[in-house]
Amino acid sequence: METVYDVVVIGGGPAGMMAAGRASERGLRVALFEKNYSLGKKLLLTGGGRCNLTNAQFDPHLFLQAFGVSRKFLYSPLLKFGVRETLHFFHTYKMFTKIEAENRVFPKSDSAQSVLDVLREYMKRGGVRIFFGQSISGLEVGKGKIQGVRLTNGDSVKASSFVLATGGKSHPETGSTGEGFQWLSDSGHTIVEPRASLVPFRVCELWIRKLAGISFSEAKLTVFHKEKKMISKKGKLLFTHFGLSGPLALNMSKYIGDLLGNGQVIVSVDTMPQKTFLEVDEMVQEIFEKQKNKKIKNTLSEILAPLMIPPFLEISHIDPEKPVHSITREERKNLVGCIKDLRMTVKGLLDEKKAIVTSGGVDLREIDFGKMRSRLYENLYLVGDVLNIDRPSGGYSLQLCWTTGFVAGDSIPLVKKDI
Repeated sequence: METVYDVVVIGGGPAGMMAAGRASERGLRVALFEKNYSLGKKLLLTGGGRCNLTNAQFDPHLFLQAFGVSRKFLYSPLLKFGVRETLHFFHTYKMFTKIEAENRVFPKSDSAQSVLDVLREYMKRGGVRIFFGQSISGLEVGKGKIQGVRLTNGDSVKASSFVLATGGKSHPETGSTGEGFQWLSDSGHTIVEPRASLVPFRVCELWIRKLAGISFSEAKLTVFHKEKKMISKKGKLLFTHFGLSGPLALNMSKYIGDLLGNGQVIVSVDTMPQKTFLEVDEMVQEIFEKQKNKKIKNTLSEILAPLMIPPFLEISHIDPEKPVHSITREERKNLVGCIKDLRMTVKGLLDEKKAIVTSGGVDLREIDFGKMRSRLYENLYLVGDVLNIDRPSGGYSLQLCWTTGFVAGDSIPLVKKDI
């Protein structure tokens, strides 16, 4: 194995591949070390295998609103390589895209493999050397710089610059086990403890199992803490056998998790947020009037998916065999309440192994975001999920990878230094 390079990239995820590709495009000798035997394992899982590669919000100020308090750090790198530059990059490689609901951008092929193929070709054109099945045991520090990386087989790999792209702790089966945080901590960086950020959550009610698989393109989710209404948001929601998932639930999960440490959390699902309670009640009354001699279980398909009818009647305490003309006003109001205000007690979040994204990582104050360079070590660059940046689902995570990876690869000095 050749042991001296201009750049060593640790991690073959989207941020690492982008950084390696850009550095090699500029003429630097780049080696990428990936402990798996293939690249982009987590990338291939994104968007249900379709890969939501960015969000088509082209105004940087509006795009950055999604990153909350972290946005002040990201303005500089996003101006260098933002959404427009990302789409231009992939389109240059003939990987065309489409925009779907909530500005989510997907490859026209509906396959994450198309995204991975572009990144592989990008690195191939620059001559990046890729070493598979190579686990790193730590960073070698000396004289205020990173001098090399230690492999678990005992080898040492030297370079002028290093890019750490080891990811967070979500989906550890893909290789994101968080060891990069330990290396950075050992070398003096401050690490904010990782925890599940975008993750489904469990509820206590057992009837949720009967709704598993039902999804809404737009529902409203309201959070109550200690009986006080805290926040409401709209979006795509999925019922699962254990609770709630989908972008709406994921994007509110960290907030819910924070509340759970200080008392009971109740969530309310409005399955028809475009209509008021009164409007839904009028719809139900019209259906009842037209079908008053039928059994209640056979009359609701106009407004409810078939799988929803039995559990909604159960929750409303209505006998499914009861004829419509015998339904009381209270029972009808209970049914409308299920449609507009279906309440559940949150049991807890799924653990970080099931998270789409974990929060936590390197303290952002220790990074020069103009170059994605460590403020502690001038030849160390930090990209992607090693950064302590919370963000919602919808293409923001991958855009963070493209932006930080490109800026790092673009910032590494071209002057070859003696090792």
